[in-house]
Amino acid sequence: MPTHRKPRRPRAGRPTLLSEEVEARIIAASRTGIAVELAAEAAGISSATYHRWMARGRAEVTARENGQTPDRTEDAYVELFEKVRTARAMAGARAMANIRRVADGGIITKITTRRYRDVETGQIVEEVTEDRTAPDWRADAWYLERQHRHHYGKDAALAVEITGLDSGEAAQEDQVDLGALAERLNQTLFAVQYPDPPELEGTSVVDAEVVDG
Repeated sequence: MPTHRKPRRPRAGRPTLLSEEVEARIIAASRTGIAVELAAEAAGISSATYHRWMARGRAEVTARENGQTPDRTEDAYVELFEKVRTARAMAGARAMANIRRVADGGIITKITTRRYRDVETGQIVEEVTEDRTAPDWRADAWYLERQHRHHYGKDAALAVEITGLDSGEAAQEDQVDLGALAERLNQTLFAVQYPDPPELEGTSVVDAEVVDG
């Protein structure tokens, strides 16, 4: 059964301090994903005021979701709360998409255009190559560390069961230092040597252009 709230003293129109300009600044700052204290500072208000407004909006949204009669004097705070919540969620989604791009690799960093004359046909041949980033496991590690802190946080201990290939019996569980493990993996990945691309024979370079992507 819906409960009754303590009635508030009616206010006329939008609160003076929470103007449309201040709201717009808060939303714009929230879209970038910066800390709420900085979003408040960008809007020219104190963090205490920001938190108070958000608390009022959250309380009214919860009350309405529970079936209580809307308090129209709180509409401005409800609108602010919902817009900030959406803006910060979109900022988080955008940041996560960038993290996934880094983890997956393939981001173009440089485009090289090479023009040379084919000695057999005498025609100018244009060759375009792209440099792309390699997949970076550290981006995945960052994600796991923060989204699944219980299992992959810096303070979590990883129990690894290593099975012997000869005996087929499981060795005793050991506590692995995740930081040290990540560093060893990092060193191993960077130690991999890749062969140089084959050199072109029977050609002369006419022009070469490098375009940064």
